[in-house]
Amino acid sequence: MEGSVSGSTSMPVLALNAGSSSLKFGLYAVDGQASRVLVSGSAETSGEREGRFAAKDSDGNAIECDRRPIGTPQEAVDRIAGLLAARNLPRPAAIGHRIVHGGSSCRRHCLIDASVMQQLEAAKVFAPLHVPPALALVRCAQEFFPGIAQAACLDTAFHAGMPDVASTLPIPRELRAIGIERYGFHGLSCESIVRQLGSDLPPRLVIAHLGHGASVTAVANGQSVDTSMGLTPSGGVMMSTRCGDIDPGVIAYLVRESHYDADRLETMIDHRSGMVGVSGLSGDMRELHAAAGSNEGARLAIAMFVYSVRKQIGAMAAALGGIDLLVFTGGIGENDAAVRKDICAGLQGPMLRTDSDVRVIPAQEDVQIALHTRQLVMAASSV
Repeated sequence: MEGSVSGSTSMPVLALNAGSSSLKFGLYAVDGQASRVLVSGSAETSGEREGRFAAKDSDGNAIECDRRPIGTPQEAVDRIAGLLAARNLPRPAAIGHRIVHGGSSCRRHCLIDASVMQQLEAAKVFAPLHVPPALALVRCAQEFFPGIAQAACLDTAFHAGMPDVASTLPIPRELRAIGIERYGFHGLSCESIVRQLGSDLPPRLVIAHLGHGASVTAVANGQSVDTSMGLTPSGGVMMSTRCGDIDPGVIAYLVRESHYDADRLETMIDHRSGMVGVSGLSGDMRELHAAAGSNEGARLAIAMFVYSVRKQIGAMAAALGGIDLLVFTGGIGENDAAVRKDICAGLQGPMLRTDSDVRVIPAQEDVQIALHTRQLVMAASSV
């Protein structure tokens, strides 16, 4: 399964990172714990709006930007396969997929076989926004690249070893027995931060992954010990369109008094809440900043997001007994200096001693997928 890339022996691995209506991809030459990107890009896979397929070469230069509609995962994979062929890039020796939730049965990164697919299908109920499009992409990749090993790289895996005091939810035993617990997410992002820190990894690390989805994780000596998201990616801090943690009595009230069913509740929790719900304008932080000068709802939404993240960082500091380093990552975490400054303003002194206690590190989920995939393939071939 080894491929030759630019004269060196390495494995070409295609990393596929599926969202609810978008796809990030990258072809990497992976050798041990080292990787080199050969091509990367993204595709909008929603057939309801103008499509976009964009790609960059190994130096980060734009090589393609196609706005033809992409209505299905099959079309997205077809575009990627066509790009690899057109650029005379190596055929993938393995393909790794980001899977947000593997349920209670699938808690570790693994190669995909029929049994694993069955487990992942059962996990769709935990993350209905994320898992179905990811599994559709797995099936498409299996069709386009038959016989090639495919790996499930789980966002929940990094948190699988959390202590019981953090992972156990305060609900009846019979509900815990069917897998209802705190799973945690953004695990691939957290793993990539730990890897990038390397020998600089401190004993007490807090990672704030802030983007459309947002979470805060406490890492002790490289291991996740607590995190803000719970059973699903809807919990924890306030997000762009997700409410995060709210009084569970709100749910009971809506069911009893407003006759909400499960679908209507999910729409409210995942699509109509968070910053878009508070502002009545947008869940995009850039648009809220632009409107904040004249729109009170936009100002309140930004302030609530900052406050929510700051509180969770404080909670994770308590779980760790202090903070040696706070890392911001994700789209907002990496690019919004004003939000970072406001979050840290309430933490200086009691938790953060100096500015050197705060760093911005890009999330490298796709690199992490490629590294895990090669490791899994090599381990399987040595058995």
